[in-house]
Amino acid sequence: MNVWGRALLLAMGLLLMAAGAGAETTLTWHGHAAFQIVTPNGAVLLIDPWLTNPVNPKVKNKKDPLADLKKVDYILITHGHFDHVGDAVAIAKKTGARLVTNFELGTNLSKLQGYPKSQMGFDTLMNIGGEITIANGEVVVAMTPAIHSSGMANPNAKESEPEVAFGGSPAGFVVIIRNGPTIYHTGDTAYFRDMEMIGEQYAPDVALVNIGGHFGMEPSMAARAAATVKAKYAVPHHYGTFPVLTQEPKSFSEELTKRGVGYAYMDPGTTLAFEGKNFAPGAK
Repeated sequence: MNVWGRALLLAMGLLLMAAGAGAETTLTWHGHAAFQIVTPNGAVLLIDPWLTNPVNPKVKNKKDPLADLKKVDYILITHGHFDHVGDAVAIAKKTGARLVTNFELGTNLSKLQGYPKSQMGFDTLMNIGGEITIANGEVVVAMTPAIHSSGMANPNAKESEPEVAFGGSPAGFVVIIRNGPTIYHTGDTAYFRDMEMIGEQYAPDVALVNIGGHFGMEPSMAARAAATVKAKYAVPHHYGTFPVLTQEPKSFSEELTKRGVGYAYMDPGTTLAFEGKNFAPGAK
């Protein structure tokens, strides 16, 4: 099936999702870099949970995106910038979610911003090259390299102290779901040739790829990244939130077509569903 055939199948699946059929794994985009994964067994993972970002439909409708958030088991943070740490602390205090990130960011997030220290530990704090098993064995999370920076706000900084605290090494995540898809979140990385190793090791079913440029990959390099990691489909994110970023993903989709990678478009607030590793024909 060619790229446009895949896109048509995906579009049909999205239409059918509105009918309310069930699915095993769901992936929801809350805007910017924030994604929610619900596994077949019902574990809820949030990645880079800036749910209060300005393109989230609930924010646009002047609603609180955290109000209806009842269950979150794990929060995964790729790096320390405010638009990726986002609402992690508030969500953690509300839901008891455990923190998956690098050791330095976890430690500083607890000390400086109040993420409950009891909701992180050696079972969840990790570093690039490592893998952890969570959700009662249903999910494996691998932390992958990213070429970027990482610092977090220090709200208690005195006048003579830096306002940005060390956030550890920036990273991406590969989330491997038993009886579900393998999902790669790039974080804010630039393109780098060792992405080939990510493709060789994990060959993700879906790559969530930053395309905003300026602070990360421009759309053409983002498409190259999706092809390099051998993704079956690529979903763009980290665009359109601020004027300085890429405003729409057309050039990204065109480059994916040239490279033979499937394109999965999502509007903020929409959900993709999977049966096993494949898109469900209908579910939400």
